[in-house]
Amino acid sequence: RYVQEHYGRDRVAQIITFGKLQARAVLRDVGRVLGMPYGQVDRICKMVPNNPANPITLGDAIKGEPALQQMRDEDETVAKLMDIALHLEGLYRHASTHAAGVVIGDRALSDLVPLYRDPRSDMPVTQFNMKYVETAGLVKFDFLGLKTLTVLANAVKLVNADRAGKGEAPIDLATLPLDDAASYTMMAKGDTTGVFQLESSGMRDVLRNLRPDTFEDIIALVALYRPGPMDNIPRYIACKHEREKPDYLHPSLQGILKETFGVMIYQEQVMQIAQELSGYSLGGADILRRAMGKKIKSEMEAERAKFVDGAVARGVDKRNAGHIFEQVEKFAGYGFNKSHAAAYALIAYQTAWLKANYPVEFFAASMTLDMGNTDKLNIFRQELSRLGIALLPPDVNASDAVFTVERTAEGAKAIRYALGAVKGVGAAAMSALVSDRAAGEPFKDLFDFALRCEAKVINKRQLENLAAAGAFDSINPDRAQVHGNVEVLTQHASAAASERASGQASLFGDAGAVPAGGRGLNKVAPWTAMEKLNREFKAIGFYLSAHPLDAYGTRLERLKVVPSSSLLARAGTMEATRLKVAGTVISKKERTSARGNRFAFLQMSDATGMFEVTVFSEVLGKSRELLEPGRNVLATCEAQRDGEGFRLTVQDLVSLDEAVAHAAPGLKVAVAEISALDKVREIINAAPRGRGEVSLILGLGGGEEAEIQLPGRFAVPAGAVMELMVLPGVLEVREI
Repeated sequence: RYVQEHYGRDRVAQIITFGKLQARAVLRDVGRVLGMPYGQVDRICKMVPNNPANPITLGDAIKGEPALQQMRDEDETVAKLMDIALHLEGLYRHASTHAAGVVIGDRALSDLVPLYRDPRSDMPVTQFNMKYVETAGLVKFDFLGLKTLTVLANAVKLVNADRAGKGEAPIDLATLPLDDAASYTMMAKGDTTGVFQLESSGMRDVLRNLRPDTFEDIIALVALYRPGPMDNIPRYIACKHEREKPDYLHPSLQGILKETFGVMIYQEQVMQIAQELSGYSLGGADILRRAMGKKIKSEMEAERAKFVDGAVARGVDKRNAGHIFEQVEKFAGYGFNKSHAAAYALIAYQTAWLKANYPVEFFAASMTLDMGNTDKLNIFRQELSRLGIALLPPDVNASDAVFTVERTAEGAKAIRYALGAVKGVGAAAMSALVSDRAAGEPFKDLFDFALRCEAKVINKRQLENLAAAGAFDSINPDRAQVHGNVEVLTQHASAAASERASGQASLFGDAGAVPAGGRGLNKVAPWTAMEKLNREFKAIGFYLSAHPLDAYGTRLERLKVVPSSSLLARAGTMEATRLKVAGTVISKKERTSARGNRFAFLQMSDATGMFEVTVFSEVLGKSRELLEPGRNVLATCEAQRDGEGFRLTVQDLVSLDEAVAHAAPGLKVAVAEISALDKVREIINAAPRGRGEVSLILGLGGGEEAEIQLPGRFAVPAGAVMELMVLPGVLEVREI
């Protein structure tokens, strides 16, 4: 927008690109037209190596992968897929626009190049691609938009608002020192969830091995962590930690290669080597860099002669000069622009600095930018839990439409969940709700909420989702009652809105006419603890207040269950092994294999995260009733590495309640109020008899307490333990 307004809309355009049908893309397109199952086509595509820097052809992929040959030979449909795909590979699939490329002319671009109108944009696009617009005399600029910049800006606002309240000077990311010890310590541990460019599991492994301690290390990592250059990472690390000696190729090149320990990483180094060793001008060195990148044989032969002759003229042995040229040529094909890597590295450092020094504000800003991505929000929630930062539930009296920072009663910083992140409510409607609340006092009860909020906020689905998410808990903790009375509340809201519109006095203007608390609401059967959690999951996208597996306590340890967070940590070193995982079923997707066998992908959740398991036909057939969403199951799995992650194949599946039945422990239930004792006894006495003892602990005041052992022994199921955990008046439920 800026360059359009500054230089003229007729002088600025984006650049066209032509998407080709490469190996994976052509298989997916042909598979879709043939009506093949998505999962089958996806498995075939994943067997084709994916190397964007040097794409492999489908023919070469088939020649080099016996599994692809076997699938082709055994299945006529797969053979047809591959035959058609081989004919279509390499054709243009569609016209699109370059991700970042923009050209700016000194006159109307229609006088210089043919233009194309992208139906999805009001900005013209050149019909020449990026190679030919430069040949036509135009300058190509890359404009890169990063949402991380918005995260940084929002995090700084939150930090500075808190600092201003304490009379402290604001922080300025532009003046950050680049030697912050806390930031480098955090990166060296691989604790980079949410950090720009540095959060993939592979990158975190590299960080742990590298242990960066300078800004130059981050620049180098950004440039190296790509297909091709990655092969140089082990050498860079070994030389940095003095396990190997750097090879500078020639004494005169030490000054150029010293900062990267003898490893050529940047395009600028290629140009400097040509200058220093062979007397190239800067312009000539750039031509050499381009020729090496394009690998045009005739150009390379000419440049080789020029490079070697120039080096010999400066006293370098001809044979050595030829060897150096070959090394430079080998690297230059994937060399990275250092100024680009440095800009990205700076943003990476700034996000790391905020996470290391102001994690609460950093995560509040990060979660706001990913409000619509519940998978990402769940990853952030797990990271907050690991760091000991509280994530407070959504609350119509405390939350904003976005994630905010607030202080707990103990004075610690915490993040308040965004109303706008609850599913199906809409950020705009929640902003209006927050404005209505800000116009007066906090909402006293549900009817006060209904009367004060605009009718556009109060529709049935929004209310139901807010209730299921726990957003009304502060004014009515009975979520089932709120959920079951949405029509009553929407009627009150509509009536009040009509009266406001007509200018009449409100029917509820008299405070005495407004039902208080639960009065005026229809009675609704309460939800069980498990039902409450499952509805919360649907409204938020993950379990927030608790997890169904919390009720199983140490019984999971006795069964040697591996938490999903440990699986992620072990993925890099995991060989094929058998292990047990436990989880709550989230969703199931059934597929049919090429041979007609049924299998399923099962999305599961435990207290530390979400994971997927594959269930094949034999286990699927005998365990189908266990695979419904909300069921808690124990799966014995074969675990194997799969790229940077892992793959879990189920060998056996049983109900988790059945699995822990013999391991049901005794319990100690700490009760704060005598009124809760009857309900505790009722829940315990309804449990089947077993081997566990149950004791009730009651505080007597003055630090004293009384312990009462209930007669009999019990096998208290997990559902009953969860009911005890959320029962008003119960302080703690502890296994013994």
